[in-house]
Amino acid sequence: MTTLSAVDLTDPEDREQQADVTRRLLYFLNAPIVEHCRLRGVLPAPGAVRIAIRAGDDENARDFLYEIPNDAVTPYYVPGLLRTVLTGPQLHSSSDVDEVMGMALIRLRPQEITPDPEPEQGRALTAVRALSGAGDDENPFLIGFLMHGDGLLRLYLQRTDRPGIVGADIRITEMPATALIASLPSLVEEDQYRQPSPDDPHCDLLVDLTNW
Repeated sequence: MTTLSAVDLTDPEDREQQADVTRRLLYFLNAPIVEHCRLRGVLPAPGAVRIAIRAGDDENARDFLYEIPNDAVTPYYVPGLLRTVLTGPQLHSSSDVDEVMGMALIRLRPQEITPDPEPEQGRALTAVRALSGAGDDENPFLIGFLMHGDGLLRLYLQRTDRPGIVGADIRITEMPATALIASLPSLVEEDQYRQPSPDDPHCDLLVDLTNW
């Protein structure tokens, strides 16, 4: 059984990774990661993040702690990595298995695992969350969204230069669309992307960024 002293995350990159993984997994407190597997926690460890999972129903549930090295995968791919591990048979060497706090600790080797693709809802969540700043309550940019079509997400954005709402269509078939999300405030002001919105009464005009 592994015994650890209190973890001191002195490396700024480790702290950032830990916080990012924690934010990305908060959604799974209300929804299972896969069927019969629920998130129990996100714990810090030296150079790694540990994800606590309860697998099985209430009568036969078991708790697992999956350790993922910080330098092996970006936070965006952690949910997909867990889905792969939890839905298929996995072989682990004895050196990768331990016990911590009554949970079976399994040290994953991400380079040997293909992350399960992010579902459409997860990709939409990533985009919406990136535009929802906690400090934007008084002057919000994102004020609504709609998943529609084949892998399309319509973002309802409040323009900063004049009254009115812009509906911006983006594709969420490939995420993270970091550059697109960061460029949205300027892109919605460019005339080349704008078009009327006759069929959507929730915005004044549409901005088509599906091919950006």
